[in-house]
Amino acid sequence: MTTRRHGDTIATLATRAGFEVEWRDAHHTTQHVPENTLAVLLEQMGLPCGNTTQIRHSTAALDAELSGRKLPPLITAEVGHGIALPLAALKSNSHYRIELESGSIIDGRFTAPKGEEALLAPIDEPGYHALVINEQHVTLAIAPSRCYTVDDAWRTLHRDDAAPMPPLWGIAAQLYGLRRRGDGGIGDYSALARIAVESAQRGAHALAVSPTHAMFSAQPKRFSPYSPSSRLWLNVTHIDPAAVFGADAARAALAAAQATAAWSALEDLPLIDWPNAVTLKLKVLRTLYEHFCVHERAQNAPRALEFHGFCERAGRALEDHARFEALQAAQLAQGGNGHWRRWPEALRDPRSPEVETFADANRHEVDFHLFLQWLAAKGLSHAQHAAHEAGMAVGLIADLAVGCDSAGSHAWSYRDDMLQGVSVGAPPDLFNQAGQAWGLTTFSPRAMRTQGFSAFIDMLRAAFAHAGGIRIDHILGLRRLWLVPEGESARHGAYLRYPLEDLLRLIALESWRHRAIVIGEDLGTVPPGFRERLDEHGIAGIRVLWFEGAPDGNGFKPPREWDRNAVGTTTTHDLPTVAGWWRGSDIMWRNRIGQTMARADGRNAEEAAQAERAHDRAALWRAFQQAGVAAPQVGAPPPDSAPVDEALAFVAATPGPLVTFPLEDLLALDDQPNLPGSIDEHPNWRRRMTLPIDEMFDDGSFNDRLLAVDRARRAASAGTSAPSPTASSEPDTP
Repeated sequence: MTTRRHGDTIATLATRAGFEVEWRDAHHTTQHVPENTLAVLLEQMGLPCGNTTQIRHSTAALDAELSGRKLPPLITAEVGHGIALPLAALKSNSHYRIELESGSIIDGRFTAPKGEEALLAPIDEPGYHALVINEQHVTLAIAPSRCYTVDDAWRTLHRDDAAPMPPLWGIAAQLYGLRRRGDGGIGDYSALARIAVESAQRGAHALAVSPTHAMFSAQPKRFSPYSPSSRLWLNVTHIDPAAVFGADAARAALAAAQATAAWSALEDLPLIDWPNAVTLKLKVLRTLYEHFCVHERAQNAPRALEFHGFCERAGRALEDHARFEALQAAQLAQGGNGHWRRWPEALRDPRSPEVETFADANRHEVDFHLFLQWLAAKGLSHAQHAAHEAGMAVGLIADLAVGCDSAGSHAWSYRDDMLQGVSVGAPPDLFNQAGQAWGLTTFSPRAMRTQGFSAFIDMLRAAFAHAGGIRIDHILGLRRLWLVPEGESARHGAYLRYPLEDLLRLIALESWRHRAIVIGEDLGTVPPGFRERLDEHGIAGIRVLWFEGAPDGNGFKPPREWDRNAVGTTTTHDLPTVAGWWRGSDIMWRNRIGQTMARADGRNAEEAAQAERAHDRAALWRAFQQAGVAAPQVGAPPPDSAPVDEALAFVAATPGPLVTFPLEDLLALDDQPNLPGSIDEHPNWRRRMTLPIDEMFDDGSFNDRLLAVDRARRAASAGTSAPSPTASSEPDTP
């Protein structure tokens, strides 16, 4: 065997493939990625480099893809801008034809001077157009210059009224945590529709929702919404059995499944019992499915025809997901492994004859999972329609997770598009010195180019399908992602660059096609200029109260200095609530589960952290007073008396086009939904609201807070300060 030579050759190949062989850590120190880490990551991208011959062959393969000698399957550009094509792929005086989506035809000939770029004339019509040059066929994805924005949504609602848009507000809710009588212990799409309507009636224009991605029906212990099986399909455990077939049918199904008592018991729990609640929900839905097959599908009843049409439109991708669900359940029932890469080899390929044979032999079971997706889509779509009909300009804002579980249906169905054998994560930083490996995978940028971005576009369309907007989790991943080889420490990873400009254009194009806004979670270490790029493309960032410190490091920014192009909020699902932050509950939790680091000065770590928090409390209270949302000349409240109303009014006074208030803060709850870095030590993704939705909207203090934030947002549009509810003395006037 030829031995490997010249370590920098691997580094050169890695750089050519998009890896950053050097990176700067949180201390601004340059770190070098070890050669063996680069070698493993290159292997996972289909670029073997174990010896000199492999390096040479991989370099040649990569050069062939990047050389421009052959046009890629898809080229992105913006409306009104010339479209550059690689000269190497063109012949002098080549004819071309562009077939626009509208049906119009553009014919032309390239006449670029020698050595200069070949340019297509600008196209003024956004869309996916077909370019034909000689025998080459290319898709031209022509994007608007920016995404559909909150202002666009407002003008659509008001039929392009010339009046300026007022600052809008919305609620952020963890879907699973919503309570509704009859929900079986898990928040459902009917609860989502209900909270959308009720909040819209009180002035809200958006409802941001935790991810609704498909999970693992056969593995109900896997319930983190940010570690989904697929980002193409929906979480079926949020189905309301009564939504489509009626309350009587749902009660009959409960009785037939002998589940009535257990169903009610699960509803009464303060935390979700995912394994039992999911198992019972699926049992009841299976009973409905069997009844549907006998009494509706067999007779081609209207709902059966609707179901058939849904499956036809969803096509092969949905069939693959349903097959995966049935296959995984069968493998687990036989004592096999839940991860598809450990199934018998023939079952690892969704296009194999063995998978086809399995689907034919288990057609009824596969169809059950198609049936579940149909019900889930109807439920989520109804919630979005209800939000719009109730007067929301935006409606639901879906959350798009940064990746998917490598053991799930998305990775199995799109295995040629996904990175295998690696985990998305984060390098060591000041808060987590070990780094993070999240156990997620995502698309290969190399496959994106060679496959015409088809998998990425499919994912975007799925995210936009039932929403008025999307929130892209860890949007920094559009530029680069930290990848860690499976089984390695998160320290031993490398950044892989992604084609940012192409991805931003595709997001803008799909945003307009779906008339939906885009928000990017741009928190953390943000590269210089990145937020400006997002702003240019009409993607709103996120600004969180805890992170909006004054530029001089002393205290907090006043509301007027917050980013005008970002969505403001008090907190996120990964951060403490206002009450929890004020009390220091997050510090206590971290100390309890061993996340508090020992101090070099020997002080008790928790006590020192609480002392720092007391200093921050005083600074935040001063900011509240200076903003006019807290009473002057009054000292900061004690830790157990959090100024929740003042915090809400403070964020409401910020100038962004939209602010969102987590339900936990509107209810002044202490506990946060998720504590990063913990698994079983903290009840992540299990907390439920203390009140059912109907009772919640009958609660005086909750309604007072909604009234106050609505008043504060209207005051923000007038450029005045709005007092917090506790400081307000005058009622609203018509």
